[in-house]
Amino acid sequence: MQAKETLFADLVQGKAQQFQVPLYQRTYSWTEKQLRQLWSDILEQAELIERGEQANTHFLGSVVLAPSPQNDATFSRWLVVDGQQRLTTLSLALAAIRDHVKDAEPRQAERIDEQYLINKWQTGIDHFRLLPTQADRTQFAAHIRGPLTEQVGSSVATAYSFFRRKLVEAADPSAPQDVFRIEQAITSRLTLVAVTAQHGDNVHRIFESLNNTGLKLSQADLLRNYLFMKLTTRGEHVYETYWLPLQDSLSNEELEQLMWLQLVLDGDDRVRRQDLYAAQQQRFERDEASEEEIEDYIRELYGRAAVFRRLLHPEEEPDAAVRAHLLRLNAWQAQVTYPALMLLLDRRARGDLDSTDTARAMSYIESFLVRRMICRVPTNNLNRIFQSVPGQLPLDVPVADGLHQLLSSENRFWPDDRELREKIQKAPFYQFGRSQQRKVVLQRLEESYEHPEPVDFAAAQLTIEHVMPQSPGDEWLEMLEEEAADGESAKDLHSRLQHTLGNLTLTAVNSELSNHPFERKQGLLHGSHLEMNRRIAATERWGAKEILARADELADRAISLWPAPLRGVGRAQRSRDWHLAHQVLAALPHGTWTSYGDLAAFLGSGAQAVGNHLASTPGVVGAYRVLTSEGKVSEGFRWTSDDDGDDVRSRLAADGIRFTVTGAADPAQRLTADDLALLVTEDDDRAEAEDTAQRTTSAGQGEETRADRFLRQLAADDSPETVEAVRTLFARWEELGGWIGHGAGQVMTSAFLMLGQAGAPGRGIWPMTLYPGSGRGGTAEVVFQYLATRDPFTDRALRAELLTRLNKLEGVHIPEGKLELRPNIRLSLLVKNGNLELLAETLVWFRDRWETRETV
Repeated sequence: MQAKETLFADLVQGKAQQFQVPLYQRTYSWTEKQLRQLWSDILEQAELIERGEQANTHFLGSVVLAPSPQNDATFSRWLVVDGQQRLTTLSLALAAIRDHVKDAEPRQAERIDEQYLINKWQTGIDHFRLLPTQADRTQFAAHIRGPLTEQVGSSVATAYSFFRRKLVEAADPSAPQDVFRIEQAITSRLTLVAVTAQHGDNVHRIFESLNNTGLKLSQADLLRNYLFMKLTTRGEHVYETYWLPLQDSLSNEELEQLMWLQLVLDGDDRVRRQDLYAAQQQRFERDEASEEEIEDYIRELYGRAAVFRRLLHPEEEPDAAVRAHLLRLNAWQAQVTYPALMLLLDRRARGDLDSTDTARAMSYIESFLVRRMICRVPTNNLNRIFQSVPGQLPLDVPVADGLHQLLSSENRFWPDDRELREKIQKAPFYQFGRSQQRKVVLQRLEESYEHPEPVDFAAAQLTIEHVMPQSPGDEWLEMLEEEAADGESAKDLHSRLQHTLGNLTLTAVNSELSNHPFERKQGLLHGSHLEMNRRIAATERWGAKEILARADELADRAISLWPAPLRGVGRAQRSRDWHLAHQVLAALPHGTWTSYGDLAAFLGSGAQAVGNHLASTPGVVGAYRVLTSEGKVSEGFRWTSDDDGDDVRSRLAADGIRFTVTGAADPAQRLTADDLALLVTEDDDRAEAEDTAQRTTSAGQGEETRADRFLRQLAADDSPETVEAVRTLFARWEELGGWIGHGAGQVMTSAFLMLGQAGAPGRGIWPMTLYPGSGRGGTAEVVFQYLATRDPFTDRALRAELLTRLNKLEGVHIPEGKLELRPNIRLSLLVKNGNLELLAETLVWFRDRWETRETV
């Protein structure tokens, strides 16, 4: 047996060879959770390469190999006893890179193929460097041969599509990543331990010993042990005087964060938190630190802990203006800004700036975050931006002015007033950022009205309300029809405006009027204590004109509240919108299409502008899957590459698109603007039942339980037969051992079909969420997207079986392409013959799969 550290490139490239996954191995099963973590590690290594740093490679794990019985002298074959998931994933990532660059740099694509993926002169199955199990072999081989003209849903296809999508995302103009640097990170920065066994070796025992690891020490534990090992004479005094109070005031996680921030404040703007111990140790060793110097370090850490606690507990800040900014940034969950905030509070503690200038500097940080969120600037480079603040802050100007100047640099992408106004008018605000961030924006706008008796936002249970509802009734659509532009339907206009900031407000009232005509909402809004609601209620009608007028008013307030950068970044910002379009098109699941109007509504653009861009921009993945609202290929569509064929329908059919007798793409496979948002939004606000779902409890006198509220709202918009069917469904679910959890929403209540224990990580799971009447009847949302992260439904085959079972219900036709999303079923379908029984049988199957899952 031989064990050595190696790299993917060293393992697979060179002479012709093959790594065979034995047939008894499980199939490829990495989910997006593992893929996201790997991608994060890859980008981190790519960044280190860019800086020229050779140390700090990332250990990926072990690979256990044994000679294959088919091995011969001219062509080495190895059995992959352990590590097939890693090898398969890295191979698919390289295949995605090859296909990403093939049009622009075909020679580089050929090089990647021959170095890592194929044995050029071998034929048949020997052509592939990696040979998965038979169950995965066809799909894997198709992706390695590439480019694919037809994809079938599988874990292999999901992983390949993930990397294609992330490579498009990596071209973000605000922080572009070089694709060949990413390739280098994969092939030469991810280390493996390769264990090569000989005939007769017990490779399974080797695997077991390699993976039998205990609980790891944190970076804070390692550094603490090192420090007190060095304090041979003063250790007890330093521990009792500084370390013990420090440890009592902060958790181990918080202490580690403070240690990292101290390094950053001292000028090390490149240190990673996971390298904290090594970086600080090297600093002490390099400077040959004495006991006194180590004691000084711990004393300074102790002093900065009081400053750090202001970030964790803003209510402890005595200055009102500074406290207000810290509270909002805390609500924003803006931990990424801690290096800059610590610098400001540290400088204030030293007397370098007063509280007024501290608050002004914090207003720039808040504005930077808010404007970028409203204008949909990706957040993937925020860590780098704020970690660099202490080291890059100009020294020749006051601190607050220097921070304003630094954040205004063009490569920081701080939107100017013009772009902010445009996005408030057009962009679907409700679909970007986190739920609490959207509430912070609306709360701050409400506060700007300076109501003489302001709302206590901490006590009020406010939720975001669409004034024009998300599911409009006929009266709403008739009004919108009058305002629709040429070639635009009322539904298109609704899709374009529903999620914009001008149509959103905060409310604490129940939802019985939330989806009804505006006239019935006015009285409710007029009685609100929120000034913004009173102003909406004072309007005679609520259509496109009124929504755009309110957007203008809110834009004026936003521009006043959140300071602008010193220099505008110009219209180069527009490229981000198109980059977002490229991302979402690269993420379209197999068997789905979208329309120009849907894509435009998602972007906050116009359908014609979308069409012009796609027609004039070569290399946009999936551009041919954007059709007219009728599901037809646009008359103006042209391939932008000579390599593409001219039969668009054949390509669509190969992608799983079905056509009706009229020649239109199947409308059931169409992805709306809301569906598109799900494809590129990793923060899933509605998949948090473990935190929000509660078992029904008895209410006090005069109080309404969540369960009662759900059924009341359902009855307000659905037939008595439907309500009774839902009651029966709940009873059947509880007979199976499940329970009904109800969300905290006042405006939109919900019911989760729960299994396990909510609130305990990995314990709770639910197959669907029920929502009451939304103008057109209640719905059951099948949470495929969420299930993809929960065992055992990380197995795509199980999710596909769930879809097949649901499609047996009369009137249910969920296309396979929505297996990555959260499609809806109308609750009224439960009253159809046999549907309730079929759904109950499906839920029995779901429970059985979950209860028999493998546990570790």
